[in-house]
Amino acid sequence: MVIPQIPAWVFPVEPSPGESLSHFLGRFCRENHTTLNQLGEKTGLGAVLGRWEKFRFIPQPSDAQLAALAKLVRLEVDQIKQMLPQETMQNRVIRLCAACYAEEPYHRIEWQYKLANRCDRHHLLLLLECPNCKAKLPMPSKWANGTCKRCLTPFEQMADLQKGI
Repeated sequence: MVIPQIPAWVFPVEPSPGESLSHFLGRFCRENHTTLNQLGEKTGLGAVLGRWEKFRFIPQPSDAQLAALAKLVRLEVDQIKQMLPQETMQNRVIRLCAACYAEEPYHRIEWQYKLANRCDRHHLLLLLECPNCKAKLPMPSKWANGTCKRCLTPFEQMADLQKGI
């Protein structure tokens, strides 16, 4: 795989501890005023990034693919690997601990693990939908405003409703 040159305009984005790749890709795209499709073109990965955004990692990303992404986003390959799942995932339903999000607003990869149904830190059930209007949570890459896509309830406010579950 030929890795294209890094454009001079790329603004680096530092990943947060335990951040999911989906959330990181969304933040990176917003910071750099670009799209996932454009990242796919620049890295030579094409639609693969769209699969990763949706937590579809079968087949597993190759070292060459991770190196292409790491070069463009100006991270080490190991930093990208830390954003990938280390356990079996539940990728059909996005999960959220609103209490964690209120403390540090980003999606944690551990929330997507198949066996995770509670937050290890707050011991609350992970939200699978907005507790206010019951809309499914959007892909973490789309969490620009940190709100429900239907009723616009901020994720931070969902923590109070989460405690009663």
